[in-house]
Amino acid sequence: MPVERLKRVLLSLPDLGLRTGWLRDFLTSHSAHDGATVLNALCEDNERAEPQAREAILVVALLFAAMGECGLVDQLRAQADARHLLSLARLVRRAPQSLVHDRPASELPVPDYGAGRELTVGERKSLARTPNRRAFDKLLSDPHPLVIRQLLENPRLTEDDVVRMTARRPARLEVLDAIAKHGRWLSHPRVRLTVLFNPGSPPAISMPLLAVCTRNELVEVLHHSESSPVLRSAALELLERLPPLRESQAPGPTLQ
Repeated sequence: MPVERLKRVLLSLPDLGLRTGWLRDFLTSHSAHDGATVLNALCEDNERAEPQAREAILVVALLFAAMGECGLVDQLRAQADARHLLSLARLVRRAPQSLVHDRPASELPVPDYGAGRELTVGERKSLARTPNRRAFDKLLSDPHPLVIRQLLENPRLTEDDVVRMTARRPARLEVLDAIAKHGRWLSHPRVRLTVLFNPGSPPAISMPLLAVCTRNELVEVLHHSESSPVLRSAALELLERLPPLRESQAPGPTLQ
């Protein structure tokens, strides 16, 4: 499929869920060679800041963050390495897993919900469905991924809530994985940056998100003290490939 057609089809779909679903079906029904070819072309267009590519690359980043490390990503990475598809290689670059994350959810304490006993997972999922925010402070700290997945569907959940969840130190891998698989919240720039700034974020989630970053966001990642060396290196490469600012966009002289 030519890259222009890929962009046209993706952007014709009305929401992100349909777009990521279509792209997943496309990649799984075509050869890794064909998928790598068109994705590399899209990444190249995105690195040139082509407007439609900038919009379409969000779909790719959300899908890859949701999939994590899997056979499809391995195949595309092998294609990128063998054929020197450098733009795709930046999207699927492997990085060492961070060690600054919390224990598995099964080893973490359940918050005290004030019931005088530990609530079951089913009871906590029920609380996560309720249309009021009385238990939200506890739910945002709940370690169980099923509770978090239910909470992510709650219409009363806000961007600030999700930022709190993604900013937690040490990072909770199951929570970040649930947010990545949910998809919608990673389309919010604040949430994406919080994931990128968290040193415990899995590289399989954070690396694809770099492709969506603006120039200023890449600079922030590059200078963030907790960013991993591999993440900073990829941010620098993307920054260097962006077209130069026009004179009207460049910062003005500093007044003395």
